[in-house]
Amino acid sequence: MWDPNLSPATAALLADALLALHTGIAAFVVGLVPLVLLGGALGWRWVRHAGLRIGHLGLMVFIAAQAWLGQLCPLTVWEQALRRAAGQGSYRESFIEHWLSRLLYWDAPGWMFVVAYTAFTVIVALAWWWVRPTRRTQDPATDLRIEGALRAPPPSRPSAHR
Repeated sequence: MWDPNLSPATAALLADALLALHTGIAAFVVGLVPLVLLGGALGWRWVRHAGLRIGHLGLMVFIAAQAWLGQLCPLTVWEQALRRAAGQGSYRESFIEHWLSRLLYWDAPGWMFVVAYTAFTVIVALAWWWVRPTRRTQDPATDLRIEGALRAPPPSRPSAHR
């Protein structure tokens, strides 16, 4: 799977980078829901960005589907392969691997992950309903009016002088 000429040090560095990326994605998936709900209540426009919300929901559906199919995340599979290429066993860890692994990986039966990921996907979908994303048009001024950031001009009054 990996270049046989990849040095163990490079493989370990890449595995750590992948773990950091994986942790960032997990933080995005989990952290965006409360931000969307809070932002919806406080009127933050960015939480209604359709691309952001579609990406978030799509990622959550992908994660839940993997759990239902009993498959590991591709990032986990790649990280483990890199750790093997680096000659790292379960007892030899870098600082990053040690701390981020404990944050990201939990020891629980598989069915609990299926339930948790499915429930979280439902919450993400409900957040879509509670704080609806905004549809963009080709006209930025129309987008601003749709989002309520720009008021339509008042109707013109007929002039008294002709």
